[in-house]
Amino acid sequence: MEMKITVSEEIKKRCPEFVGAAVYARVTNTNYCEGLWEEINQFDAQLKATSSVEDIKNIATIAATREAYKRCGKDPSRYRPSAEALRRRLLRGIPLYQIDTLVDLINLVSLRTGYSIGGFDADKIVGDHVELGIGEADEPFEGIGRGILNIQGLPLYRDEEGGIGTPTSDHERTKLTLGTTHLLALINGYSGLEGIEEAANLTIDLLKRYAASDEVELFYF
Repeated sequence: MEMKITVSEEIKKRCPEFVGAAVYARVTNTNYCEGLWEEINQFDAQLKATSSVEDIKNIATIAATREAYKRCGKDPSRYRPSAEALRRRLLRGIPLYQIDTLVDLINLVSLRTGYSIGGFDADKIVGDHVELGIGEADEPFEGIGRGILNIQGLPLYRDEEGGIGTPTSDHERTKLTLGTTHLLALINGYSGLEGIEEAANLTIDLLKRYAASDEVELFYF
């Protein structure tokens, strides 16, 4: 992959612990994968048997992402990071959405690790540079299935055309579809280096097993 991913000075200043992992892979997406959903359902059962909603705040990766929201100027209780929202959903007895294999796979990694992960169709990204910054007032952003989202104060990935993803929601413009053949997954490590390699390797393992990935690149930023 020839794309460059950087972290802005404003993020470095507010979130000096941040470490990002990028997984770029050639993929084959499908509508549904039985083996993947067996793993999701197993995790769901285990989570409900061992955790409660109150436990979510004690997960280091989720707590760090919430703190990053505060440092950037966003209330994490109003705009929840996706990993937190997914766990809350399951622990309240609400079934996980079944979208497609790539989205479902990224959701499973988020659930297991607590990292909020951006999943993008790499071929829809404009230009060869993506930077992590902070959303500005009135900056346009159409969240997937959410309509226009107020991203002021949210950590935000931008390509040459504008915002493509936050830890709360990714943008409709670069979303994954059944036609996606190149995935870029960005793992947001606001809690630092510990655990991010394991999350990246889990993503790669699932991609190889369930999305026929035979060309995978991993790098950190």
